[in-house]
Amino acid sequence: MYDLFFQKFNEKVPLTNQEQEQIKAYLTPKKLRKRQYLLQEGDVCKTIAFVEKGALREYAIENGSEHIIQFAIEGWTISDLLSFLTGEPATYNIDALEDAELVLISRSAHEELLQKQPKYETYIRLLITSAYIALQRRLTSNISLPIEERYTTFTETYPDIAQRVPQHMIASFMGVTPETLSRIRKKMADRK
Repeated sequence: MYDLFFQKFNEKVPLTNQEQEQIKAYLTPKKLRKRQYLLQEGDVCKTIAFVEKGALREYAIENGSEHIIQFAIEGWTISDLLSFLTGEPATYNIDALEDAELVLISRSAHEELLQKQPKYETYIRLLITSAYIALQRRLTSNISLPIEERYTTFTETYPDIAQRVPQHMIASFMGVTPETLSRIRKKMADRK
């Protein structure tokens, strides 16, 4: 159950077998069925989830519209970090787009590992740094690129997600209506 978690961990920060066993003691496996919530808006986020299998999404609902903030597939992590780190109620929902197998790290386990295991602290720092860079790139793309380029960048950067996620969810992630995305895709196809 922890194979992919430790494979990804070791790619960033190599662990000895002893260190891996120490960290494993703090991890909890969890299975979600398709459409099952990991987190609901208003609840406090108590875990960081690493996706061993399946796909999840993180989203907010405002004025009846869904706004997808993040997708997470195998090898990725997902959490409402603001809620997780501060204990404030979550502003996002996280649910499974497919049946999923997760590795969870609770807040208390996270805090203890940060104190006891320097390689865990390094790994988390690298994850947060990568997430911040991805956020900046997405923000820059949304501000400066035409929708066609944003869609092309999305499909080239995340081909697995583009194949596994319905178009209306990709539209939500990109901040456009499904109709707009459909027009853009048709226009792009007509040019080929």
